[in-house]
Amino acid sequence: MTLSDYEIRDTTDIQTPALVTYPAFVEANIEAMLAAIGGPHPAGRWRPHLKTSKSKQVMERLLNRGVRQFKCATTRELQAACEACASDVLLAYPVTGANARRVEALARQFRGVQISMLVEDAESIRRWQGKPVGLFLDVNPGMDRTGISEAHVEEIVALAGACAVQFRGIHYYDGHHSQVNYAEREPAAHAGYRTLITLTEALRTAGRPPAEVITSGTPAFPCALSFDGFSRAPFVHRVSPGTTVYNDMVSLRQLEGMPGLRPAALVMASVVSHPTPTRFTCDAGHKAVSADAGVPTCAILGHPDWQPLKPSEEHLPVDVPEGSALPPLGTILYLLPRHICPTVNLFDAALAADTGRIVGSWRVDARGHDGPFVPAA
Repeated sequence: MTLSDYEIRDTTDIQTPALVTYPAFVEANIEAMLAAIGGPHPAGRWRPHLKTSKSKQVMERLLNRGVRQFKCATTRELQAACEACASDVLLAYPVTGANARRVEALARQFRGVQISMLVEDAESIRRWQGKPVGLFLDVNPGMDRTGISEAHVEEIVALAGACAVQFRGIHYYDGHHSQVNYAEREPAAHAGYRTLITLTEALRTAGRPPAEVITSGTPAFPCALSFDGFSRAPFVHRVSPGTTVYNDMVSLRQLEGMPGLRPAALVMASVVSHPTPTRFTCDAGHKAVSADAGVPTCAILGHPDWQPLKPSEEHLPVDVPEGSALPPLGTILYLLPRHICPTVNLFDAALAADTGRIVGSWRVDARGHDGPFVPAA
């Protein structure tokens, strides 16, 4: 990964900050993921989360490589996936009220798409009974964000029975296993997977075998691949990393040993001020590069010794080493976000670049949220 791989030769007419995608690198990342998953049909084991790209352009590239099943978190992402001709989409988020009615409307509109929901108790199951959706039980692996505790085996078996013919399987998101040190991450994740296998055996004994088990976002992805129990399981096991189509500072550290992954989306910024002899400011505040993952919010390609500081809304100050020259005003910078998913959500569209030139633009189709009203039926 060098700066020259990403630089755009003519930036005269590009307003900054700008989100830039690199289609060739997106396709390379998809290939790297499929190679890592391996087996006779790796595309069938990947249910990528759409929260990262939110773009039909990326969905189409995944579909072209045989990926037919997806995961999302908002009704806007769900609609975009259906419009992109996905065949199987899980809305991996608990929805109620008007949000649930919006999902039902989409399920009736896109009859050819298998749309599924998460449920975690009897009330949420009743909400979806008789509706044209499948149901996955959301099992809490210890992240304590949503779902029913993995320890409540009898209750989980009873809930699977209450789902009846709509029951499709188990959703088990172990995103809390995010240690950078893989030697710590893998045994923690594997302990959870052994508990999960015991749970699926209890379901099978009770006559409610899960057809599919979904685990592992980006940090736990390699842990799932190294867990032998999934390769021998009597169910379809799928992993669900989404970040890896673009990558960011965190994902590239977490998947450091995985060949072929590289940044495929950056933020272009311009130097706008020289407030001190060792500091410049660029126009990539936290309305251009998300600050949710902490400071520094990004790395500056080609300049590992430049230190991005805490941003404000439109300003990102950057310190340079004592005695270093400041970049001239107007200099274009290429920023690798610490967390790409919410960064993408800040832009309506992205430039698409190839071999140093702009070749088009990609809409961020599923940016934001639907609403505030449910569309009339």
